[in-house]
Amino acid sequence: MRKTRASALLNTTRLPKKSRNLAHQVTLRLLLVWGLLFLCATGLTVRLYHLQVVDPVISHEKAPKNKNYKAIARSQQTASLRPYTPRRQIVDRNYNVLATDRINYQLYVHPDLFIKNSKPVPPEKVAQDLAAILKTHTTEELLQQFGKPGPLAKNLPESLVPKIRALQIDGLDLRKNYARFYPHQEMAAEVIGYINKDASREPKAGLEYTQNKLLESQPISLRLKRSFLQLKGKTQPVFHPGELKQKMFQFDDLRLQTTLDLRLQQSARQALKTWMDKYQAKRGAVLVMDVRDGSIPVLVCEPTYNPNRYNEYKDYSLFKNWAITDLYEPGSTFKPINVAIALEAGVITPNEKIEDTGETVVNRHTIRNHDYPEEGVRGKISIDEILQYSSNIGMINIMNRLSRSDYYQKLQELGIEEPLELDLPGYTPGQLRDEVEFSAKEIDAATAAFGQGFSLTPLKLLQIHAAIANGGDLMTPHLVKGLVDFDGNLHYEIPPQSQKIWDSKTTRTVLEMMETVVEKGSGENSKIPGYRIAGKTGTAQKINQTGAYDANAKITSFVAVFPVEKPRYAILAVVDEPKGRLTFGSTVAAPIVKEVIETIIAHEGIPPFREPKKSPL
Repeated sequence: MRKTRASALLNTTRLPKKSRNLAHQVTLRLLLVWGLLFLCATGLTVRLYHLQVVDPVISHEKAPKNKNYKAIARSQQTASLRPYTPRRQIVDRNYNVLATDRINYQLYVHPDLFIKNSKPVPPEKVAQDLAAILKTHTTEELLQQFGKPGPLAKNLPESLVPKIRALQIDGLDLRKNYARFYPHQEMAAEVIGYINKDASREPKAGLEYTQNKLLESQPISLRLKRSFLQLKGKTQPVFHPGELKQKMFQFDDLRLQTTLDLRLQQSARQALKTWMDKYQAKRGAVLVMDVRDGSIPVLVCEPTYNPNRYNEYKDYSLFKNWAITDLYEPGSTFKPINVAIALEAGVITPNEKIEDTGETVVNRHTIRNHDYPEEGVRGKISIDEILQYSSNIGMINIMNRLSRSDYYQKLQELGIEEPLELDLPGYTPGQLRDEVEFSAKEIDAATAAFGQGFSLTPLKLLQIHAAIANGGDLMTPHLVKGLVDFDGNLHYEIPPQSQKIWDSKTTRTVLEMMETVVEKGSGENSKIPGYRIAGKTGTAQKINQTGAYDANAKITSFVAVFPVEKPRYAILAVVDEPKGRLTFGSTVAAPIVKEVIETIIAHEGIPPFREPKKSPL
């Protein structure tokens, strides 16, 4: 009995110790579990930090390349919309559109799919219907093209699309395309240029090429929020436009404004064509420059091309603007410039007389006036008369008063051989004789006195004459005014640049001498009653392949400044190789300039010159 009670008492005293052990074990287990959970959480945190901060790029082979989780999530939740961004328009100074983007269509045909109202349609019927709509091919021609790869028709206007769709024939596939369009065709092609018709839309000529950065609009990117729904067992995206309506019409409305005047450009081209056809000339050019700032409202070259169909031309020389790329000897149109050089150097005075013997011999070369067989020796004549008669001998005697090295230096100061910063591509600097050769040989200075033996572009000649008109500032020619919006506000402008080369008193004297050429001399064909015009004719022989001057190949020109009392425009017409006996600058080029000036007077409302009233004594 006593042992049983003692055992029971002993068992009751040991129970608390087991409980304590059990509690201790439970605590250890809980600590172990919590420790494991903490370690897992810490590991996950470290891993997330590594993925998001240290190395966010996903390296899993099935993941999008070089994208992190944030980018993947954004791509799933949003969608980017990039609407077509048109190329900026090109306009003239009066906002007439010269180049723009427009929608056109390409038509593809699939003869095997010609079906209408679940019934097959014969290819002959389809060809007949399309021929009536397109009006560019006969039914037979369209049938022959049905089996060929590529589009059946390109550059279809939007006006034909409803008519083709109204046929309701399967197998006619119209694909929308954007193309550059030049509404006035060849009217300003030598200035505007063109861009490729293929998908690259690469600019190839003119302002389209040089001003490409200004013509490319900023691309528009719109972002849409997106979610997904399960509809009929398929995952369908659902878009939420959000602010799309507010941003949709925030397009760039800037346009590239040029200095061209389309009305003057059209008139000058028509005048040039008329006189070129009359004399069956090889080519011609007309240029007009505003002498106040160097802007060019007219630049015409003939023959030219239609930039809408540039790929149809095989004569690639048509794409060249030869008024800025080709050199020629200016002939007598350079004589007023030489007079300005001599006056500025102080070797002559405006009222003195110069000996004109009609002919002379220089380094065994005989040089004559163009009218020497008829007029012979004139004797002493004024500088005005030298320009009126276009006397070669008189000009030689003037420039002989200047040392040949000084004369050469003065020609260099005109920038004849320097590159010209121009808006158009392809400008060619002029060419002078080597300085040592020019200084050593009397013949080189003698021929330069009447505008031969060196060469320049028509644009360079016009630039120098503009300096005579504006008081001696050599303005940099330009054809781009800047970027303008549809309200006429100018957002970007290229400031005019100039260099002083003559004194204004010198240029005024030369300008008045040139006025006598129009009033009394070889420029009478440009005279307009009531208006003061200064000018100078030029007829120069061209050099043939043997290096000799060809008496049957001439280049005729006439340069004018208008109006003399307050000069604004310098105009130059050049006609290359006119045919006929009486082909001179006075008969071929001067009438062209006259028609251009008449157009300027009519369009700008320039009043006739009126003598200022004399104040009573």
